[in-house]
Amino acid sequence: MEFRIERSALTEAVAWAARVLPVRSPVPVLGGLLLDTEGGRLRVSGLDYEASARIDVEAAEILRPGKVLVMGRRLLDICKVLPDGPVECAVEGSRFTVSGDGARFGLSVLPLADYPALPSLPQVRGAVDAAEFAAAVADVAVAAGRDDTLPALTGIRLGLDGETGTMTLAATDRYRFAVRTLPWKATAGAPGPEGSADVIVSARRLTEIARSLGRSGLVSVALDAGSAGFEHAGMRTTVRLLEGRLPRHDKLFALESPAVAVVDRARLVEAVKRVSVVADGDSPVQMTFSAADNSVLLQAGYEDDVASQRLPATLEGAREMTVAFNPGYLADALASFDEPALRLLLMGAGQRAMITGEAEPDTHRHLLMSVKPPLV
Repeated sequence: MEFRIERSALTEAVAWAARVLPVRSPVPVLGGLLLDTEGGRLRVSGLDYEASARIDVEAAEILRPGKVLVMGRRLLDICKVLPDGPVECAVEGSRFTVSGDGARFGLSVLPLADYPALPSLPQVRGAVDAAEFAAAVADVAVAAGRDDTLPALTGIRLGLDGETGTMTLAATDRYRFAVRTLPWKATAGAPGPEGSADVIVSARRLTEIARSLGRSGLVSVALDAGSAGFEHAGMRTTVRLLEGRLPRHDKLFALESPAVAVVDRARLVEAVKRVSVVADGDSPVQMTFSAADNSVLLQAGYEDDVASQRLPATLEGAREMTVAFNPGYLADALASFDEPALRLLLMGAGQRAMITGEAEPDTHRHLLMSVKPPLV
């Protein structure tokens, strides 16, 4: 094998495929990246037990086709320190060499025969806009659990409705619940009713995938009984599905006759950040909405260590409403929105509260449990 390529193109390809490599593995070859130039272009692939990644690079000049397996993270480290400009890569005996502008590196070659085959892409169900998909995944991922003893709660529900052309992403850790919907287009002849499906994908993996696939064009979404796959602009990745199901959000999100507050998002984000400085541990941030003077008073802390700030806000459905939230959960929820104004649907202290955008309240919703307000 021998090929020439720009250092930037090689670095990007290696970095993208290396995302899925395990940090530690009892199987050494799983730390490897497979470089393949058999088809007249450079293909870089990697996998572990949960995910796989493959990227095709057209910018390479193939001098001698072939395949080689090398330690992926070591190759990435080399790519990062190579001089800018063209790079020449070749297999020389049992060594893979990388050289450019006077710098030269050698890597041991791993046994190709021990490397497992990459999983194939499941059947494509449809496509979704890359930028919208990345934003939606980021919006809901903040609510996913971190407790690996409850695997389903560490995932994001990926629901596809072919009849309505709607993709639903949802995540919950039992204390908060985020849901985001966006349009998608089913592929003709996709399995199931119009390509419909309902699965759970690791929130960490799906976040990495969505970030890495680019911000323009369409992402193909593929699913089967055990894995999800995504393909975009020469990049293809698969991830194993999580077992179990998330609780349905329909009944949880049905709030009867709530008070509705509207407040400027950017100012509320800054106010929560400001008063949370004195909120030790998980002590809550209290919010008192008043219809009498169209304001909300944020307070946090205890005894002499306190902070407060008052902001303009409107309140309908009650003369006054006091709620309190875990400051970290509240900050995460607010930061996941980008609309200028937010609607807060409030039932009272210790009850469910819903945050939505004012312009599109049904597209992005974040449910939080209010806690007992502190004595400030």
